Amino acid sequence: MSRPHGIPLPSAQRSSDSNETESACADDKQGQPRPREGVRQLTGAERVRTLVESNASVSLTLIGARDGHGSEEFGTGMPVARTVTPDGDVILLVSGESAAARAAAHAQDDDLTAVIEITDVAPVSVPHRIRGRAWLAGWLTPVRGDDRAACAALLAERHPVGELLGLGESLDAPYTGRPAWMMLRLEVGEITVDDLWGAEQVDPEDLASAEPDPVSPHEAELLQHLHSSHGDRIGELCGLLGDRGSRGMTAVPLALDRVGLRVRFTGGAAGGGSFDARFDFPDPVTDICGLRRAMRALFSAAAH
Repeated sequence: MSRPHGIPLPSAQRSSDSNETESACADDKQGQPRPREGVRQLTGAERVRTLVESNASVSLTLIGARDGHGSEEFGTGMPVARTVTPDGDVILLVSGESAAARAAAHAQDDDLTAVIEITDVAPVSVPHRIRGRAWLAGWLTPVRGDDRAACAALLAERHPVGELLGLGESLDAPYTGRPAWMMLRLEVGEITVDDLWGAEQVDPEDLASAEPDPVSPHEAELLQHLHSSHGDRIGELCGLLGDRGSRGMTAVPLALDRVGLRVRFTGGAAGGGSFDARFDFPDPVTDICGLRRAMRALFSAAAH
């Protein structure tokens, strides 16, 4: 299906935080370090797909809808689950009593525009903790007919427990009243990501073919473990920095993906601010076993 463009992206150049006025991660406004070295990275589509499939917080806004105060950007709260279909649409699970569910139930195809905003926050305490944001704009409709079972199965793969335990009741006809949960489909027409790698537009057609990072489901737990139990090993990585490394720097593991580890270094003898360093793995990892081997090799290199 061809996807029209031109949907406005609310908040694309602003944040809900009052002190972030230009960009989610802009150096000149917040001091958020950007990568300065030519290292491997995930593509923009892979980064967005990973955020959509992650546990990062997400909000949903209806464009043109009005709330009780006359606002034309109607925030409808947080979907409790989401996933991506093989066609690149985003499936959202929302309360059947939510404003989004009510609006979508009465909308005609393609006449309800919406934006989901995903905010990625580092799971460890670090300056400039927001690692990035992604915005996906498109057209919101209820999941109907034969697609309901398939989309419910996709959601169940991502969220096998919790709210989905009662979703089957809302799939059975005849319906009695409003379902407790409703699945909505966002046909994506425009994507923007602004994260540690920079800001860019992403082609919606690339979202379907992009693979989420396999490390993402484990990233928060692993970073917290590295920070709390292996802080000395993380600190030793400054020995791999050459002239940039110095005594007294604080090192915090900031991000982890299949191609490497990002560490934020602060302070030091030179009295500098913060900067990020990426430590590439020899090869991209595909699972936890490969990640353990890559981390051992990295720490071994730092120790020597």
